[in-house]
Formats: sequence, structure tokens, C-alpha cells
Amino acid sequence: MSTISAIIPFYGDPAETLPLVNSLRDEPVTQIIVADDCSPIPFPPVEGVEVVRASANRGFGSTVNLGASQASGDLLLVLNSDLTIHPGFVAALVKSAEPWQPAVASPSIRESCRPRAVGKFWPRSRQAFFAWLTPLARLRDTSLWNTLVGHVNPKQLSPEGTSVDWVVGACMLIPAEEFRRIGGFDERYFMNSEEIDLQRRLLAQGVKSVVLPSIVVDHEGGGSSDPERRRQWVTDGQFVYEAKWGHAAPLALALLTASLINFGWNCMRRLRGADVRPLATLEQECRLVYRGWKARSGRPHPRGQAPDLDP
Repeated sequence: MSTISAIIPFYGDPAETLPLVNSLRDEPVTQIIVADDCSPIPFPPVEGVEVVRASANRGFGSTVNLGASQASGDLLLVLNSDLTIHPGFVAALVKSAEPWQPAVASPSIRESCRPRAVGKFWPRSRQAFFAWLTPLARLRDTSLWNTLVGHVNPKQLSPEGTSVDWVVGACMLIPAEEFRRIGGFDERYFMNSEEIDLQRRLLAQGVKSVVLPSIVVDHEGGGSSDPERRRQWVTDGQFVYEAKWGHAAPLALALLTASLINFGWNCMRRLRGADVRPLATLEQECRLVYRGWKARSGRPHPRGQAPDLDP
């Protein structure tokens, strides 16, 4: 029977992570490892929990790598610190993933009682273009929007599991041997796209990614990140990924084109009396793209440090 090391990358308030830790105590895991990403409030000692603390705030992938360095299990269960799991979750996930192993397996994820898209297609610049467009914001969570931005239709998922290009990183069951063979997460990413990069390298080793829709966890969403900086981290991660696997220039062109469309849209909204600032929004979006372009070589920005957006 497989042994499981649960790894929780942590940053923030320990009180928000302790419920997950306590839930794992009743699950069949070999280890519970909390990897503290140099949080301003260190994670406290907890009986039965191994706490490892980073010397600097380096982001999601680096923190998981730190936890994995202490793991002894055959499988690594990587869990966002703001997840809520239900009794029997680990055993059910491992059993459902068994026919697919070796594989990166993800359960279904609910946010605010609504299902979140878990299975995705490999990133394309056109997907980033549609996701950046303000006029499409009203369509968010519709089938059309999900198709445009590269989400796998949940209706196409088999209850027994479906192989996809990649799964979101909030909850992943990863074979430890293969994870170590490829060197774990690429630490040039700070907090976005690192799980795509990992799964693309694992696929080259014959390790597929699979969604197991019959297993469900609940996700708070954004619990370990600063909302004001999250969009910059997303953009930075996209550019690091494209610089490594494709070409960053088409992504920059797609986002800047979308920003110009957003400017025109916001001008029309302003004329209709909406409280928007078209020029300020355009400047902000261009700075996001500029900073992402600068970050394409992979320079992380700690949570407590504002990104340098000045040209």
C-alpha cells in the first residue's frame, strides 16, 4: 500500500491552516509536513506535524520543494493551506488515482459552493487574450468563457477519471519518485504557472495528469496571497512559462491588444456614467505586462515586497 506525505505550503495566519492540519490527523497519511514560506507569523510547533521554515519568501514551488525534501512517502499530497477536506478524503483520492498511477491526480474543487475548473488545456496566448478582456468579464463561469480561456468542460469528465493536459495546483497527488527525478518545481516561478511547468515535464516522463471528479474538496481561494499583487504574480508566471516553453512576445502582444480593447470599452462605459478611469486602467495593465516581460527570466517577488512597476 502506498505511503503518503502531505505537504502544506504555508504563509499567513496559522489559525487559517490549523483546521486542515487537524483534519489530516484523522487521515491515512505517513507524514504531515507544513512548509513555512518565511511567513511573518511562523507556523507554531504542532504535535505530529513536521514544520520546516524557509530562510526567505520564495513562493509556492520553492516551498513545496522544501517540504518534499523532508518527505518519505511514495506519494506527495500537496494541499493549499486554505483547503477544507472531508473525512475519508485521502483514502478515496488514493484509491481513485490508483488505476492511473503514476499520475498527477486532482479532485474536484469547490469555491464558495461552486465548482471550479480543475482540468485545463496547455496555455496559449489566445487564452490569455480572452481572459484579459474586460468586456468578457460578465461571461465568467459560463461555458463559452471557460472554452475561450482553455478550461476542460466538466461535462466531459468521466466519474472514473479523465486525463487532461494539466490540473490546477490547489490539491495534487504526485508520485514522489518521478517528482524528484525531474527536480521538483522550477523555482524561477513565484506563484503561478509552476504547476503547469511541472506537469509538462512529468508528462515527458510518461506521467499523465488526471481529474477525479467524484472526489471533492473545498477551497477558500487566495488564502495565502495578497489580492493587490495576485494579478501581477499571475502575469509574471505566464511570461516565465512562455519564455521557457514557447515565445513571450506573442503573449505580450496579446495582452497589450486586449488592454487597448479594454481602454475603448471603458471609455464607452465612462460616457454612460460608469465610475471608471480608462486611462489609469490602461496604464496599470501596460505596467503589468511590462513587469511580466521583465520577469520572464524568473525573478520572484516576495509577498511583502511590492513589484517594481516603473518603466
